[in-house]
Amino acid sequence: MENNIHGLIFLPMLGFVLLSLQSRKNEKAISNIAVGTLLAQLLFFFVMISAWIFGGTPVWEHSDFTLYAHQDYLFQVDFLWDKVSCIYSGVGAFLVFLVSYYSKTYMHREEGYKRFFMNLMFFFIGYNIVVLAGNFETLFIGWEILGVSSFLLIAFYRNRYLPVKNAVKVFSIYRLGDLGILLAMWLSHHFWHENITFNQLNHQDLVLEHWTHQSSVGIAISLLILLTAMAKSAQLPFSSWLPRAMEGPTPSSAIFYGSLAVHVGVFLLLRTAHFWEAQGLVKWTIGTIGVLTAVVASGISRVQGSIKSQIAYSSIAQIGLMFVEMALGWYDLVLIHFAGNAFLRTYQLLVSPSVVTYLIKEQFYHFTQKEKTVEDTLPKRIEYSLYLLSLKEFNLDSFMYRYLWNPAKRWGAMLSFIRNGWLWLMALIILIGAYVLLQAGGQWPSYRHYYPYVFAIIAILLVLKAFTERRLVFWSWGMIIMNHFMVTVAIMFNEKFTWDHVALYMGGILIAGALGFFILFKLKRAGHAINLDQFHGLSRAHRRTAFVFLLACLGLTGFPITTTFLGEDLIFSHIHQDQWLLALLTGASFILDGLAVIRVYARVFLGPHAESIFEMGYRSS
Repeated sequence: MENNIHGLIFLPMLGFVLLSLQSRKNEKAISNIAVGTLLAQLLFFFVMISAWIFGGTPVWEHSDFTLYAHQDYLFQVDFLWDKVSCIYSGVGAFLVFLVSYYSKTYMHREEGYKRFFMNLMFFFIGYNIVVLAGNFETLFIGWEILGVSSFLLIAFYRNRYLPVKNAVKVFSIYRLGDLGILLAMWLSHHFWHENITFNQLNHQDLVLEHWTHQSSVGIAISLLILLTAMAKSAQLPFSSWLPRAMEGPTPSSAIFYGSLAVHVGVFLLLRTAHFWEAQGLVKWTIGTIGVLTAVVASGISRVQGSIKSQIAYSSIAQIGLMFVEMALGWYDLVLIHFAGNAFLRTYQLLVSPSVVTYLIKEQFYHFTQKEKTVEDTLPKRIEYSLYLLSLKEFNLDSFMYRYLWNPAKRWGAMLSFIRNGWLWLMALIILIGAYVLLQAGGQWPSYRHYYPYVFAIIAILLVLKAFTERRLVFWSWGMIIMNHFMVTVAIMFNEKFTWDHVALYMGGILIAGALGFFILFKLKRAGHAINLDQFHGLSRAHRRTAFVFLLACLGLTGFPITTTFLGEDLIFSHIHQDQWLLALLTGASFILDGLAVIRVYARVFLGPHAESIFEMGYRSS
């Protein structure tokens, strides 16, 4: 049965394809295909787990194929089935099936009925790839799918202002997690000198041998993995994104942010536990973050006026306790805790509309105030201070804006001089750089070590300006493409980066960039004055165009639909272990690139229509 692990991924893919062929008005066919496919996947899981248990619960590892191989670089699609993936896969299969069945009637007559089920199936594909991944490269494919499907589900009510704004906000936190995992993959390649599999991490002798010689690199990898898990599982200081993600439909909130996706950070720590468990510093850091998150999130949840927000913060608190259990080495308890929390939060969110009605009735007719609470045991000044801090959610949102996004916006505003002339200058620099590279013939000048950093800094300045551009959408799109060119030149100066590598990386960028320009010019010819200072909401009038432009955006961000996804991973293999600044600049360029692209898509196609020719929802949902 180990050769059939990928069947758990193939069945949702088949359902996604079949759904795409259906008319968006045929609700019966759409729901039957979705529920039928997920039921088949659930039954297939029972077959898999039965064979696994009767076979003595071995560890199954199956390498399907190699996408790309060059010298010591290998991108291999690898799947792993063990106790951790079994629990996560089983809980996911059961809950997604139940939520899809529930959504058949809950989403009835919604304008985006087909879109909802396709997004749900798309999310489940990514979730299965993550929990069944046998190495970092395969896991990162599913990780990217989870990020995009999250954005699409939060912005499901795409004609409203707040869901779209919160979708961009959540996606920005996810991209921070992507930076952590990108850098962890880069350091891991130098730590092991090969593309390591998760199954190899279970060999303690091999792990300890490498830790002995490179303990500082190992700690850095562990902390980067922790950063990724914190962002994905909404731990401090990233906790504020989870309640904002509840803007989507209740079923998607239940399955995505109540039960499955929010626990993926816990899964990442479980999957890599045998790598970092011997390091006291890492374990203490994980435990401290878990304790602080559990305490703060519990206080916030007790004063929330929205039931969804209350459930969200309660779930965050429980995940904080899972981090503590992880630090103590209680991995089996973490799995049990995950399953219990996932089922509970799914149930709570699905019944939340009914609970609100019930509580309103109780408040009017049977309300009795509690005589004493836990907080009453504290001094009044401390009690009132904690109450006010909890009401303000400990200013977590303000913290992220003040120390992360606002500085980026200020730096971008300082780059207002980058306009038309600068783009031509960048093109000239690229041509000169390529000429010097060709003429060098392997004989480099002594100061060539500075070239990669110069071009990497130019690249990040360009994409920072694209991210903060408030007016010209064409310049923003062009600077995003130019950023990729600059990254390519930086790596070409850093190490032997052959032209086939350049074609692998830039091929998808050029195609996606040209397609994006074509669509933007097409909208301009149609009479739309597209600026980035507001939402234009063109998706309702240009449904197919919006979908094609989304594909162009995904191609430009290195999503695994073009060769650019392989190219980005290949670029990091050409950055040396001691070049941490170059790796950080390159990774930050990729992260800001994704944010800038999604921002362009959201401003052009999502939100209320700029000309108010359609019925619009209120600013707040």
